[in-house]
Amino acid sequence: MLREEVVSRRRWMNDQHFVDLLGATNLIPGPNSTEMVIHASYERAGWRGLIVGGSFFIVPASSFTLGFAWLYARYGTTPTGEWLLYGVKPVVIAVVVQAIWSIARTAMRGWLLTLLGVAAFTLSIAGASELALLLGAGCLVATINGWRSMPPIASFTLTLPGASWIRGGATALLVPLAATAAEPYSAARLFLLFLKVGATLYGSGYVLIAFLQEDFVDRLGWLTEQQLLDAVAVGQFTPGPVFSTATFVGYLAGGWGGAALATVGIFLPAFLLVAVTNPLLPRIRRSRWAAGFLDGVNVAAVGLMAAVALMLGRSAIVDPLTAVLAIVTVLLLIRFKVNSAWLVLAGAAIGLAVHLLGP
Repeated sequence: MLREEVVSRRRWMNDQHFVDLLGATNLIPGPNSTEMVIHASYERAGWRGLIVGGSFFIVPASSFTLGFAWLYARYGTTPTGEWLLYGVKPVVIAVVVQAIWSIARTAMRGWLLTLLGVAAFTLSIAGASELALLLGAGCLVATINGWRSMPPIASFTLTLPGASWIRGGATALLVPLAATAAEPYSAARLFLLFLKVGATLYGSGYVLIAFLQEDFVDRLGWLTEQQLLDAVAVGQFTPGPVFSTATFVGYLAGGWGGAALATVGIFLPAFLLVAVTNPLLPRIRRSRWAAGFLDGVNVAAVGLMAAVALMLGRSAIVDPLTAVLAIVTVLLLIRFKVNSAWLVLAGAAIGLAVHLLGP
């Protein structure tokens, strides 16, 4: 959806730069969707864009989640959203497939990059680490480019070790701070725990479940397992990033103030990391080694997106109606360029109708 808005409709950037941003986003921790929006907003309007664009992407999702958290705490239940997801999931899969097709035409230039993309897809399906595939593909292409010529690589060598040092230092600082607090609720502890998650979590937003289970259920006892599952369910069926689950957890643990602290804590590292990495991208592109690394990361990211789409598609397309929804959505996107937001809403309406009219 973001590519449709900033590349196809508004032409704020070209496909190559969008793919470069996607590759850079995959190399830093945090929610990829949020970081891509922050990147695009920073490109369009500088620091003000970074703050406004990122905030306006996060606030609606967190507001929805906060409303459900209030209802949950008051009435002890929350809607499952299955009737919405039934119609929305196949539409979203189709949107992702269309985006992958468009991005792949830019990222897969030549036989080597195409082969790496296919390899990343295959290995991801087999269970290989996302970060290992991204770094491996990047290093391979950078090395091959380096054999052809030996340009300066200062920008590349400063960027990655520096980012690793910052990330490692932040983790070393935040983990001891979070671990020294007592078990009773503490606003500072809540904030630090979510700041740690936002600064260190790679991969899908659903990896968040493991972090929350360890900290809030097993170690602190601030949540029950059922509350955690309900929090993840709300984060899944409300619009926006799955990381908005933090708002729900924060409200259950510390009320309105806890919800605000958890939301700021988990998303703050994304703003800081994008602000640091975005200005480095032009320098990376100018270096043959670093540009090769970025090309490898980009094509691996496309393979990972395709693998995720396939895995999610197995649970989204479950009967003839959902299959038809997915196919029709792809046709509408490619042939008629229909805004994907309207298609998602249509999918939700169809899911609701099936729920209300079904047996």
